[in-house]
Amino acid sequence: MMKPPRHRLVPTNVAALAVGVSEATIRKWVSRGKITRYGAPHCPSEFDIEELTQIAQRRRPGPVTAPARRPVTARH
Repeated sequence: MMKPPRHRLVPTNVAALAVGVSEATIRKWVSRGKITRYGAPHCPSEFDIEELTQIAQRRRPGPVTAPARRPVTARH
């Protein structure tokens, strides 16, 4: 896998904001192989904003719909 262009790389805090999770979750995802970390060991982590955008889109729930209403019946 090639490293993305520099302008697409963001630090951990921005990655977390982009996906709507904590920085700790970003680190867990890296250790589980869910996302790719760029940067040398012992250097600040960077992440591809396009990869993060795809993850964020998958995490967003579908459109919210109102629950179906029961028909109103007359009481006798």
